Amino acid sequence: MPRPRTHDDALRLRLLDRAGELLSLDGPKALSLRKLAADAGTSTTAVYSLFGSKPDLVNALYVEGFQRFQDRLDDVPRSGDPVEDMVRLGIAYRRSALADPHLYLIMFTKAVPGFEPNDEAKRLSLDAIATLENVVRDGVEAGVFADQEPAGIALACWGQVHGLVSLELNGNLPPDFAVDAVFEAALRANARGWLR
Repeated sequence: MPRPRTHDDALRLRLLDRAGELLSLDGPKALSLRKLAADAGTSTTAVYSLFGSKPDLVNALYVEGFQRFQDRLDDVPRSGDPVEDMVRLGIAYRRSALADPHLYLIMFTKAVPGFEPNDEAKRLSLDAIATLENVVRDGVEAGVFADQEPAGIALACWGQVHGLVSLELNGNLPPDFAVDAVFEAALRANARGWLR
C-alpha cells in the first residue's frame, strides 16, 4: 500500500500565500523557511520537499502569481469590440492585483534582491502581456485601432493600468477617491485614444 501524500497542493498553496504575505509585509529578510513552516503549521521538511530551496520558493511565488493572473485574464469573455475587451482586461488586471497583492509585489517589483525568474516563469509573464497584445492586434487588423505596432499599444495600456493599480495598492490615492469609477473611465479614455 503506498504511503499517503502529506505534502499536497493545498499545503503548497498555503505556503505560497503565507510566503507572499511575509515578503509583502516585512520584506525579504522575513522570508525564513523555518518561520514560514511554523506559520503554515508544517515542517521545514515539507517546505524543502515542495520547493527545494528558498530561491525555488521565490520562483514558485512568481509562477503562482502569473498563473493566477493569467487565469483571471483568460476568464474575461471577448465581446468582439476591441475597446470593450481592452477595458475588461484592465479591470481583470486590477481585480487580480487586489485579490493577490502579496503576489503582485513579487510579480512586478524587485521584492527579493537578486531574484531572477527561471525560463518557465519568464514565459508566463510574457504570456500575460500577449493576452492584451492579441486583443490590440485584432483591433488594429479590423481597422478599429490606429495602424500602430500592437506591442507598443499594449505596453502603453499595460503601463497605465499598472501605474493606477500600484498607486492603489501602495495607499497613494486620496482618501475619498472613487477608484472604481475613475479607473474604468481612465481605461476607456486610453482605449479611445488609440482609435483610428
